[in-house]
Amino acid sequence: MPLKKIKKKAVVLLSGGMDSATCLAIASREGYECHTLACDYGQRHRQELEMARRQSQAFKAAGHQVVQVDLAGIGGSALTSSLEVPKDEVPDTIPITYVPARNLVFLSIGLAQAEVIAAQDLFIGANQIDYSGYPDCRRPFIQAFENTANLATRMGAEGSRIRVHAPLMDMDKAQIIKTGLGLGVDFKNTLTCYDPDDAGRACGRCPACRLRLKGFAEAGIEDPISYQ
Repeated sequence: MPLKKIKKKAVVLLSGGMDSATCLAIASREGYECHTLACDYGQRHRQELEMARRQSQAFKAAGHQVVQVDLAGIGGSALTSSLEVPKDEVPDTIPITYVPARNLVFLSIGLAQAEVIAAQDLFIGANQIDYSGYPDCRRPFIQAFENTANLATRMGAEGSRIRVHAPLMDMDKAQIIKTGLGLGVDFKNTLTCYDPDDAGRACGRCPACRLRLKGFAEAGIEDPISYQ
C-alpha cells in the first residue's frame, strides 16, 4: 500500500478582501494544508471577519483562527478611529487609511502560529501594483520580514527555513480577479470597502472601492457585491 503523501502546512493571512481570498486559492492549488488566520484589530467594521470565515470554509482550510489585536488603542488611521474615510479622491501621499505597522503585526502573529503548527510557509495577499501606497505592501518589506523571521524564530535557528509568499505582488487588480475566478473564488463573499453601511454594502467611493471597481471594469466582469 503506497504511503500517503503528507501535505506541507501553510499559514494564510485572511482579511476578508478579494486579494487574500485569491492568495488562499493559490496556496490551496499549490497543495498546501492551509491554516487561515484573521485579525480582529479594532477595525471600524466587522463584516470582513465574517467574509474571511466564509473564504476559509469555501477552500476547506484545515483550521481558521481569529486573533484579537488592539490597533484601535493606538489609532492614527481612519480604519481604527473616528477619522473620516476619504472619498472620491486619489491621494498623492500615504493615505489616512494606512494602519500603522498593520502588516508587520499580522505577519508576526502569522509567524507565531506557523511555529506552533510547524509550518514553514506563510502567505499574504500583499500587492504593489494596484494598491493604496502602503509601505508594508511592497516587496522589500516582505523580503526583509522573511529574513527577520528566520533570525527570530526557533524554526529558523534550527535550520527549518521559513518562506513568506506574496503571490499577488506584481499583479494588477484585473489579473487578481481573473486568477481568483479561475481558482474558484466567489468574490461575492469578499469585502474590500473601508466604509460599508450596516447592511454590508460597499460605499463605492473610498480608495479601496475605487481600485476594486477599476479592476472589475478592466477585467470585463461585473462585480457581484452590493453597493450603496
